[in-house]
Amino acid sequence: MEVTNRVLDLTCALIRARSVTPEDAGCQQLIADRLSAIGFRIEFLNASDVTNLWATRQFGSGEGPHLLFAGHTDVVPTGPVEQWSSDPFEPLVSDGKLQGRGAADMKSSLAAMVVAMERLEGNEGADAMDEVRINPPPLPPPLNGTVSFLITSDEEGPAIHGTRHVIDVLNDRGVVPTYCVVGEPSSSHQVGDVVRCGRRGSLNGRLRIRGIQGHVAYPEDVLNPIHTAMPALADLAQTVWDNGNEYYPPTSFQISNIHAGTGASNVVPGEAEVLFNFRFNTEQTEERLKAKVHAILESHTTEFDIEWTLSGPPFLTRQGKLTEAVTHSIQEITNQTTELSTSGGTSDGRFISHWNQPGSNRVEVVELGPTNATIHKIDEQIGVGELSPLTQIYQHIAQKLLSQ
Repeated sequence: MEVTNRVLDLTCALIRARSVTPEDAGCQQLIADRLSAIGFRIEFLNASDVTNLWATRQFGSGEGPHLLFAGHTDVVPTGPVEQWSSDPFEPLVSDGKLQGRGAADMKSSLAAMVVAMERLEGNEGADAMDEVRINPPPLPPPLNGTVSFLITSDEEGPAIHGTRHVIDVLNDRGVVPTYCVVGEPSSSHQVGDVVRCGRRGSLNGRLRIRGIQGHVAYPEDVLNPIHTAMPALADLAQTVWDNGNEYYPPTSFQISNIHAGTGASNVVPGEAEVLFNFRFNTEQTEERLKAKVHAILESHTTEFDIEWTLSGPPFLTRQGKLTEAVTHSIQEITNQTTELSTSGGTSDGRFISHWNQPGSNRVEVVELGPTNATIHKIDEQIGVGELSPLTQIYQHIAQKLLSQ
């Protein structure tokens, strides 16, 4: 239980920090102290009220690949504290479960990454693995390359001054990683059964359809924007945007909110506002979706405007060295075959994959973490038994990618 205890202790220390976004509450300093002790160079690239840790270490000549471990210390609000069975920021270990805000999303992943690097520093191989290992490999060869950490306190919030800001700073320095493992909780039933190899893009729209306000009794003097909006929205909702591809389901369009009216039953409103979202795949681009929406709306009215917000484009890491290292490590540690998936919401992987260095190749990104059944919920928790295999998987990914 040596690995489990080390990761559990660090996870508990991180949970005790009330790091509700964008607060870090000392989490990153705790992580920085551990990484500094094993030779990582520590730098804080803070912006606005967001804390960002950048930590790097070279192995061998440093000429090998650059593996980035990425994650966040901020957590979502607890919701009604009285509905929790225990204090959300006082970790509770009971019946083989670790409970607390951030237990799954994603303080256990951060702790596992840190301990994995501590074990890597000791060049620990098969003889140091605990009882969960099924197929122990031989001792790993020497490592050559760079391992880094990019940890932010702005992932659950606007995500403006966190990972995106750090990438801008690193781009100015010419720093571009080769591979990235994001510690988001990707697993469904047991650690490693699902790994995210991509995410759909997310495009938000705020549509305003303009009309002419007036009395409901005089329809000849008004232009009802609700009446205009309904057929236009029905057209948008029934449109088949694409059929998806082998990695992604079809692009989806969803209306999340409609607002119009003054609150009076005898007044035709002067404007109707609609919020909608696209979750789109690699068959689409932001520009094509915008153009098609405008064309559909213009077939119904010209009295509208739209404010667009791109949360992130889709990204996809195809089969290659990173996915091979990840799937092989999971197989070696847990004796299971993993599913590479693009389902779910968004993460900072969308910024890392589209690293902004001009002329550079896309960064290969996967998301790998503990089970996600309780993320953002009351009584968020994971199984204590997930901590050791997750740590070992992270360690072996680094060994495989950086081995000479």
